[in-house]
Amino acid sequence: MAPLPPRKPIAKDRFSALFSNLKTQTYHDPTMRAWNPTGHLIATGSADRTLRIWNPEKPQVKNSTELRGHTGAIERVAWNPVKEAELASVSSDGTCKFWDVRTKTCTASVSLGGEGLTIAWSGDGTIFQDDTLIPISLPPDSAPSALTPLPQSLQTNQVIFNPVGPPATLLLTEGDGSVKVASYPPDEPADTLSTLHTLHAHTSACVSLAISPTGRRTLAAMQGGVKMVGFSWDGSFIVGGSDEGNGLDIAHVETGEYVYKIETQAPAPCVAWHPTKYWLAYSGDPGGLKIVGAAGGSM
Repeated sequence: MAPLPPRKPIAKDRFSALFSNLKTQTYHDPTMRAWNPTGHLIATGSADRTLRIWNPEKPQVKNSTELRGHTGAIERVAWNPVKEAELASVSSDGTCKFWDVRTKTCTASVSLGGEGLTIAWSGDGTIFQDDTLIPISLPPDSAPSALTPLPQSLQTNQVIFNPVGPPATLLLTEGDGSVKVASYPPDEPADTLSTLHTLHAHTSACVSLAISPTGRRTLAAMQGGVKMVGFSWDGSFIVGGSDEGNGLDIAHVETGEYVYKIETQAPAPCVAWHPTKYWLAYSGDPGGLKIVGAAGGSM
């Protein structure tokens, strides 16, 4: 995959005026899932058991790619960070499926032994892990396979790989409001994760986590109704998606000041910034997935 082109960040005092110039495009699919690494594609998937891949510049359904194969609701999707046309999905049907968008085919399926709730792909594209903490090996010359499960003492809501390494680490959001930093791969022969740090972040369940692209910030969110958080491509701005109330507030990371509010007609729990632009995708509002910036405007 070719390296992403460099861009210049926008200063806090200019963000509101420039962001307000961006126009919003609607895509008739209820739930946003994830951008691919280059930002040329975005995946949706929900209770109808269908994955759909959209080109942000072509909002008509006929221009999207439909991927079918799950027999239960699709819970999460993650793109291979080093292969822009490969992604994986986990579902309530208890499987993790791998897809090639170019050929519109499912290339592999791995049984998880239970519902798949969240998913994370390591930075080098070789290890996969789902929310039940089942590592999945992806050898280059054979089919993916599930490794020894890693049981956790607390409910785990999200798992992400820390992109800064070595050594590799995992960050896990937990049901008691904490964030656990653990070493990876697991220790042998016990096949357990060694806890390096525990961050006592919240007073109720911690459900979402994001790492700044600059590596200087980690945001764990949050108690109450916040369901998803994300940093802009440069790490300068942050937004949280909630299933309570209307509107999306964008804040400046360094100062904590709110710099812009996107008005919505309903709660928008799912949010995701474009990997190279100040475009913001969100879902939950009537009409389906919306992308601020995809319909035009300059920033």
